[in-house]
Amino acid sequence: MQALDTTFSALGDVTRRTILEKLRLGETRLSDLAEPFDMSQTAVSKHVRVLRDAGLLTIEKRGRTRHCRLNAEAMKEASDWLQDYQAFWMHQFDNLALHLADDS
Repeated sequence: MQALDTTFSALGDVTRRTILEKLRLGETRLSDLAEPFDMSQTAVSKHVRVLRDAGLLTIEKRGRTRHCRLNAEAMKEASDWLQDYQAFWMHQFDNLALHLADDS
């Protein structure tokens, strides 16, 4: 459950979700990840570190540059956990639809 907590904590920040969205398009240099944000390279690096520690991305150093790559596999546990609740809510909505249909 600790890994799930770490994943959701990492995903709880809009900057980190934006970084993951950018990485969904492909590998990116760390310096390029910082461009769209109104914050220092150091601040972006801290967000990247949280994502790396959560297993959501990997960092590879090549010469002087660091390249980041999405690790979507790490989100599978969170996705599986959420799917259980999706089934619960679909059942609740089906029951509500039946209740409303009975009242008609």
